[in-house]
Amino acid sequence: MSREDTSDTRQHPELETLIVTRTRDLGDGFEVRRALPSAQRRMVGPFIFLDQMGPAMFRSGHGLDVRPHPHIGLATVTYLFDGEILHRDSLGVVQPIRPGEVNWMTAGRGIVHSERTGPETRAAGGKLFGLQAWVALPKKYEETEPAFIHHAADTMPFHEGEGVRMHLIAGSLYGKRSPVKTLSDMFYADLALQEGAGLVLPAEHEERAIYLAEGTVELDGTEFNAGELLVFRPGSEIAVRASSPVRMAFLGGEPMDGPRYIFWNFVSSSKERLEEAKADWKAGRFARVPQETEFIPLPEEPAPVRYP
Repeated sequence: MSREDTSDTRQHPELETLIVTRTRDLGDGFEVRRALPSAQRRMVGPFIFLDQMGPAMFRSGHGLDVRPHPHIGLATVTYLFDGEILHRDSLGVVQPIRPGEVNWMTAGRGIVHSERTGPETRAAGGKLFGLQAWVALPKKYEETEPAFIHHAADTMPFHEGEGVRMHLIAGSLYGKRSPVKTLSDMFYADLALQEGAGLVLPAEHEERAIYLAEGTVELDGTEFNAGELLVFRPGSEIAVRASSPVRMAFLGGEPMDGPRYIFWNFVSSSKERLEEAKADWKAGRFARVPQETEFIPLPEEPAPVRYP
């Protein structure tokens, strides 16, 4: 997945940063876009990583194969607009991930997981489109016990009306609260807008962003397009209107309790903890994922990067 982002600085008083992502083809027609982290903005609230997966169409016999790999110090959130992924982890969880469902994996002191196209879906072929986010954990919870919690789509707060459909993934927004247990104040919502529909992003959270997965929105007379992350200044409501059918995410929350370092799939407030995790993965000391025989080796990369 690419870390190459560029920035566009269209001037709006409420717009702090605009990140214009680039598409990278990982093969077999599967494309990803990375919105966070970027050179322009490392985090938004607790969100330290945001990737768009697809949209892609797999032929029969083909699919996604993210081999087992480790995480520490964060929670991953895989959320699909279309398609299906089979999650397996070192806790023994085997869970299909489908559109509208929320699958919250807390890595804490360490977890290993894989994400693949399941056998039936692979045989038939089909679409895959969604978002993968990482939420950094507060310092006091960085070494918590790992866990995986699945929430069915019909248990999530939902609103539809005036051309807007919202699923609240986590946190609170528009007076609603998600049942997903989070360890810091945050919000994360999936929004679909019909052409011409308008929506206001409230000012209740300090750090806020909109990620456009599909379509075009207008803000103060300027259009913004799919693949762009708009990060806003605190304190004012943000009114957007869909210039075409739109799929986007609202996300953000309170600033983190200090900087985070990131190396590969590891996040921590301590560089020493990252070195420990790297050594543990190299030495095979992480728990294994049942039914998996493959793994992703530790990459050779520069020293950990500090965010922010």
